[in-house]
Amino acid sequence: MGTIYRDEHLLLINKPAYLLSVPGRAPENKDCAIRRLQQRYPDIRLVHRLDLDTSGIMVFGLTAFAQSKLSRLFQLRTVKKRYQAIVHGLVEKNAGSIDLPLIADWPKRPLQKVCHETGKNALTHYRVLERDIPGNRTRLALSPVTGRSHQLRIHCRELGHPIIGCDMYAPAEIEALSPRLLLHAEWLAFNHPLTGLWQEFTSPCPF
Repeated sequence: MGTIYRDEHLLLINKPAYLLSVPGRAPENKDCAIRRLQQRYPDIRLVHRLDLDTSGIMVFGLTAFAQSKLSRLFQLRTVKKRYQAIVHGLVEKNAGSIDLPLIADWPKRPLQKVCHETGKNALTHYRVLERDIPGNRTRLALSPVTGRSHQLRIHCRELGHPIIGCDMYAPAEIEALSPRLLLHAEWLAFNHPLTGLWQEFTSPCPF
C-alpha cells in the first residue's frame, strides 16, 4: 500500500485490489488494510471501506477526533468521490445519471438489487472518458452521490454496461475479459477535519 498523504490527523493510502479493508470472519481473511496500518500507526481508525476487488484511495483518522469528523463528513455526503471504471459495450450518452434505489438481496447475500418499493435511494453520475470501439468497451468516470453497497457495479449493469471483471453482476463472459475488477477510486475531496480547508487527493488509475 502506498501512502498518498499523511499529517498528524489523517492518512490517505492507495489500497490495491484484492486486499480487504477490514478483517473478515474466516481465519484466511485476517490480512487487511487496517491491520497492516496498525503495525505502524497503532491508533489509526477506520472511516470508510472499499470493496475487496476495488483499488484506490482510502482515508483513515489518526485520532479519535479526526475519525469522528471525517465519518460525519461522509454521513453528510460532503465528501466528493470519483472512480474510473471500464465497462463492456459502448455507452451512448456522453454523460448522465443513474437513480435507482438498492436493497440487500437476502436470499443471495451479499448481493444487492434494485427495489423501487423499499430500497434506499442511490444516485450515481457518470461521464464518458473514452470509447474503445474495436474493444467494445467504454472508460467511465463515476461519481457516486450515495454510498450503497455495490452501487457502482449495479448501476453500471442497469445502464446496460456491466463493469468488466465483475464476478457478482456481470455475465461470465464479461467477467472473464479481465483478471481483476476494472474499478478504481481515483479521487477524493473533503474539508480537512481540523483546518476546514478543502483538500483534493488523487490516485492514478492502474488500468
